[in-house]
Amino acid sequence: MSKVVLITGGSSGIGKSVGEYLQVKGYKVYGTSRNPDNYPDSKFPIVALDVTKPETIATCVNAVLNKESKIDVLINNAGAGITGPIEEIPDSEIKRNFETNLFGPINVIKAVLPTMRSQNSGLIINITSIAGYMGLPYRGIYSASKGALELITEAFRMELKEFNIEMTNVAPGDFATNIAAGRYHAPILDDSPYQEKYGNTLRTMDEHVDEGNDPQQMANAIFRIIETNKPKIHYKVGAFMQKFSIVLKRILPDTVYEKLLMNHYKL
Repeated sequence: MSKVVLITGGSSGIGKSVGEYLQVKGYKVYGTSRNPDNYPDSKFPIVALDVTKPETIATCVNAVLNKESKIDVLINNAGAGITGPIEEIPDSEIKRNFETNLFGPINVIKAVLPTMRSQNSGLIINITSIAGYMGLPYRGIYSASKGALELITEAFRMELKEFNIEMTNVAPGDFATNIAAGRYHAPILDDSPYQEKYGNTLRTMDEHVDEGNDPQQMANAIFRIIETNKPKIHYKVGAFMQKFSIVLKRILPDTVYEKLLMNHYKL
């Protein structure tokens, strides 16, 4: 029987590319969206789900189980970007980002675990970010929420070993998707002490996304992970220098690495 894959945020960007590729490879794929009716031409079924609303998580998982009786792979891909000086980002937006990028994925994991435990098998792939390995200026909240999911995965893996359930992180760099359009941007305020530096950094970030790699690269990586018997804890996918930045953080003195980041962002 084909493995059943549930991909949160599967209607566009990385999630869509991964879903279409896995379907071609013979998997039974279900994606999710807050508004499935907006995607009538999707090549795989899209189920209603808002990761910030636990009741929709339960409804979505039950809908897939009613059709397939199992879920072999969960890909926690739904996420949201956020930019701005931490001082100026409203508390409500900070909380919303953590609800989407951290608490939402945790709740989806909780929803599929009873089924995976009864199957004595399962794979959970959390899509994090290379930004989660470092505190980036004007992306600090995003870095924190994705970094927290990385650490949650490390702990979860050990708790799930006895049930034959595997979990891993995949941290992408910049990919050519619509994430920049969907991100929360704290406004560039005329009277803000951060006006010039934040404005310049925001333009740099958007250029990186526009010039990002093809999401098909992520699809290939996810397929290889699913086909692996014992996935590693962490995977990084993206441009060489983005991945190498994690190595540099590990080997350089903190202040030297900080200076490199500040030079990169022209701060």
